[in-house]
Amino acid sequence: MTDSEAPRAGTAGPQASEASEASEVATPDTVASRPVAPGPEARGATPALTPQVLEIASGYAFPGPALDLGALLWDGRCLPDAQIRIPLGMLNRHGLVAGATGTGKTKTLQLVAEQLSAQGVPVFLADVKGDVSGISAPGQENDKVRARASEVRQEWTPAGFPCEFYALGGMGHGIPVRATVTSFGPVLLSKVLRLNQTQEQSLGLIFHYADQKGLELVDLKDLRAVVTFLTSDEGKSELKGIGGLSTATAGVILRSLTAFEAQGMSPFFGEPEFDTNELLKVAADGRGTVSVLELPAVQDKPQLFSTFLMWLLADLFHDLPEVGDLDKPKLVFFFDEAHLLFGDASRAFLDSITQTVRLIRSKGVGIFFVTQTPKDVPADVLAQLGNRVQHALRAFTPDDQKALKATVKTFPDSPYDLEEVLTALGTGEAVVTVLSEKGAPTPVAATRLRAPESLMGPVDPAVLDRAVEQSPLHARYALAVDRESAYEKLRAADANAGAAREAGAEPEKGAGGGRARKAEEEDPSVVQQVMGSGVFKSLARSLGTQIGREITRSVFGTARRRR
Repeated sequence: MTDSEAPRAGTAGPQASEASEASEVATPDTVASRPVAPGPEARGATPALTPQVLEIASGYAFPGPALDLGALLWDGRCLPDAQIRIPLGMLNRHGLVAGATGTGKTKTLQLVAEQLSAQGVPVFLADVKGDVSGISAPGQENDKVRARASEVRQEWTPAGFPCEFYALGGMGHGIPVRATVTSFGPVLLSKVLRLNQTQEQSLGLIFHYADQKGLELVDLKDLRAVVTFLTSDEGKSELKGIGGLSTATAGVILRSLTAFEAQGMSPFFGEPEFDTNELLKVAADGRGTVSVLELPAVQDKPQLFSTFLMWLLADLFHDLPEVGDLDKPKLVFFFDEAHLLFGDASRAFLDSITQTVRLIRSKGVGIFFVTQTPKDVPADVLAQLGNRVQHALRAFTPDDQKALKATVKTFPDSPYDLEEVLTALGTGEAVVTVLSEKGAPTPVAATRLRAPESLMGPVDPAVLDRAVEQSPLHARYALAVDRESAYEKLRAADANAGAAREAGAEPEKGAGGGRARKAEEEDPSVVQQVMGSGVFKSLARSLGTQIGREITRSVFGTARRRR
């Protein structure tokens, strides 16, 4: 069953023969002046709007630019005169799209993304199941699509939208998205490595050490080289200077890194690093580019892709300037499978997410978390989500019933019996409440959603690969680069130290070994050799003050990069 179908279930179910004959779109004036029927309508007539329906409909009659979601469901009928919409300027107030598996969340994202693109707003979509790539191709008209369009009074026209396709580390169909270990930072990396709070703090000290010593952490082997050095006989003394990092904890981090690499995670870290400004592009025809991150190849690595999505947001957060409230957002970011991000997260990590969500709004970015129930999102984050599209929930078990009751409590008071409505909604139907243009919550509205105009399914892999190869970004990011960084510097320093020890090993005859002892005393440490090498000095000159001191980091410990 697809979102274009029109199931007849419960109190929110349709009666298409009555709804499809309506001919007037609701506006503030028409809603206020439309008469209220005293009793049941004659068969075939436009369903009359009761006072309760009039109140709900007037709450969505915005005069400014808005996205059209669908038509109101009331008392078993679909009422196309009462259109449910989201003001374009409120999309940076964030949102939640929730619902049980198979209820149409993905198609809701597609519907919203299409309209944002059409109004010149770039969109980011995480494609976990591999079925969002169809947004680049025109949809296919059929009886189900025509029926849905008629019911909600939608002028459906097949259309594809400008897209760029990405893949984490190049695993799958898409332009490779990589991050350097330095820019990823210790907090997000600790989440990926499943480190506890103490180990996370220790990893932060290791990053601090590498930053101070100019040891660039580009890929995982760079970080492993630094940790290996700090746990070696020669490097143990360095631990005392960075806050008392224990050898045992450093060993745990080293083992976690080794296991992480053994799982094939290395391709995600390296260069060229993805510039998140690519996500803000607008096509030549003025439509916003839809950036689709293809994730099917890493479905078995949920911690990785959910944390990488957070890195994208964190990078945008500290790169974008403050802009306040705009007529339309700079970017709307859909964070799919959001529960994976919050699972097993430390208090500090959750606080950082909350701060990012709260403050990124003023930088023109809207975030929609996509998950099964609002319970998956911490209360502090949920409180920041002003727009809600809640698809059907199931109540087959006691836990399901508990989640249903908790979900109902998160909605404003409404004339609906939400427990009944939420379990009776069909695929492509949802309960909606958004923020009005004045920032006030709109009335709760059960809604039959419109059908997406693009292809509701994946495009052919050959077509996808061709689109990736023809992208101007392909030449910029496709080929991985392995330049000199911490790993190479420490190896060179170790080799130099070994050569120096060999040169000073034999004492000069007649000197009683004094020269040898003097050479040993003057032999510089590995770090000193790195800091004094010609390569390092050249790099330090080229990067100015960025190298040789600690790198400025954000709330997530991600590094601020020079654009």
